Amino acid sequence: MKFIIVDNRSGRSRAFSVNGILLGLTLVGLIGIPAAASYAAYRLGVGEAAMIGEMVGKWRQVLKDQDNEVKTARRDAEENLEASAVRLAKLQSRIVRLDALGERLTTIAKLDEGEFDFSQAPALGGPEADEPAAAYSVPDYMQLLAQLADDIENREQQLSVLETLLVDRKIQEDVFIAGRPVNKGWMSSRYGVRNDPINGRRAWHNGVDFAGPEGSDVVTVAAGIVVFAGTRSGYGEMVEINHGGGFSTRYGHHKELLVNVGDIVKKGQAVGLMGSSGRSTGPHVHFEVYKNGRVVDPSAYIHRASR
Repeated sequence: MKFIIVDNRSGRSRAFSVNGILLGLTLVGLIGIPAAASYAAYRLGVGEAAMIGEMVGKWRQVLKDQDNEVKTARRDAEENLEASAVRLAKLQSRIVRLDALGERLTTIAKLDEGEFDFSQAPALGGPEADEPAAAYSVPDYMQLLAQLADDIENREQQLSVLETLLVDRKIQEDVFIAGRPVNKGWMSSRYGVRNDPINGRRAWHNGVDFAGPEGSDVVTVAAGIVVFAGTRSGYGEMVEINHGGGFSTRYGHHKELLVNVGDIVKKGQAVGLMGSSGRSTGPHVHFEVYKNGRVVDPSAYIHRASR
């Protein structure tokens, strides 16, 4: 192939021949190099974008995992907080029960007022130590609550045993027959042989009589259950109380009865008003004591010291 080059200013021309194959390669090179460069640049850009996209995806997964961990930790913390609140409420209720039990024990044991005040925290104190305290590590919160629950349970068991012992002692004191069946009055007739107040003959007297103001209280000498309350021949209006352990007492000649059969009465409780019903010459109470079904001298129990 022949090429002619003309100079515009001088008008001269030059001619030269070029091989067709070389020309083709030259054209291919001139066109191919930019195209290859463009393609390489495109591929490089696509590779970087893919790499950046992959990194973003990985970071997103990491953030998602961390978010799930935060949610799990928050949920666990809320559950632990709720469980701790429930546990703490139960411990507080048990402490309230312990306070009530302590107050009851002080009453049963008849301790001096103020000797044990369960409404106030215990008084503590002591001089400040010169030596520094040993290193202290804060215990686990739930472990601390568990230890507190164990301590409270131990105290509850100890106080329950003590309450049982004191209640048993109180019951024994209540059923212990001792004292007079009246708050006001005097012994007008003793147990044993005497002159009958109605016919004047020598006769056996099964109990003791206490005279006093009409309408005054007749009281029990021990706790028990009323097994009879009504009219009985010779006794007039009479009350009989079973105290357990084979003991029972009778109170006769009431003006008015204050209890009924089946009532549970306490020591010192009024069961009737003094009167002169039945075979009687004036207001008084006829008092009898029975042991295992047999009448015994009430004097031994009247002058008995209370427990």
